[in-house]
Amino acid sequence: MNHFLAISDYSSEEIQSFLDLAVDLKKEYFERGNQPLLTGKVLAMIFQKPSLRTRVSFDMAMRHVGGDALYLSPNEIGLGKREAIGDISRVMSGYVQIMMARVFDHQHVVELAQYASVPVINGLSEYNHPCQGMADALTIQEKFGKAKGLNVAFVGDGNNVAVSLMIVCAKLGWNFTIASPEGYELSPEAFAAARDISEETGVRLAFLRDPHEAVHAADVIYTDTWTSMGQEEETARREKVFPPYQVNAGLVSEANKDVIVMHCLPAHRNHELTDEVADGPHSVIFSQAHNRLHAQKAILVRLLGAG
Repeated sequence: MNHFLAISDYSSEEIQSFLDLAVDLKKEYFERGNQPLLTGKVLAMIFQKPSLRTRVSFDMAMRHVGGDALYLSPNEIGLGKREAIGDISRVMSGYVQIMMARVFDHQHVVELAQYASVPVINGLSEYNHPCQGMADALTIQEKFGKAKGLNVAFVGDGNNVAVSLMIVCAKLGWNFTIASPEGYELSPEAFAAARDISEETGVRLAFLRDPHEAVHAADVIYTDTWTSMGQEEETARREKVFPPYQVNAGLVSEANKDVIVMHCLPAHRNHELTDEVADGPHSVIFSQAHNRLHAQKAILVRLLGAG
């Protein structure tokens, strides 16, 4: 059974094949409209954490390829609370052809996949965000092609988005640098996974404190919210720590002249990212958000054997 739980589960060639399919599906949609690739297939969308982009992009992805989607809210399913995850997984496997889960605890989506007899997609966990990573890679390739050796800089919290970005960079041959304040670094588990991949692909990984050093010669600057969902009690402390990591016009000017600025959204404007940059000529944050739809179509189609 093929699942999509982490980008690291796939080879570089497989990741590129997903992206190539996403390009084809995106082109077909704009030229010919929806395609009946998954007619009769239903995606169950299981949410512990709410999300605008994840819900709408997966729902519309299934519509684009002729399928349907079923939304299950946190209160409806109580994943890991009202009922054992293994039982939920085996029941749902008899109702739908594929599942997506957006969870707090990464182990919950792993366990869902363990007992499922249909493919399971990780829509986000506290460890990683592989669907976002695929959309990010698609966006970068749309700008720069499949060139190796790009310099990608992440500025801010070493969170789940940073993990998947680092892994996809290592897979596709892009150098990855992250600048984070002390105590907010990437996890040792994520570092170990990326290090092993980078040794095969020859990319450079750098872990810094100084955001100015990180963006030097950067082709991509990426940032994310300083306080993620579930960390609200840390907001006051984080807002004291992270201001030096704001992506503003001054920081962007220190990168390459054709640099693109990325953010997975939702953005807290004029905190981690200024309005001037978010709405400026280097920003690709909205095309990046739209690419969630097309990258996820490729994942759905490939996992269900239709492409």
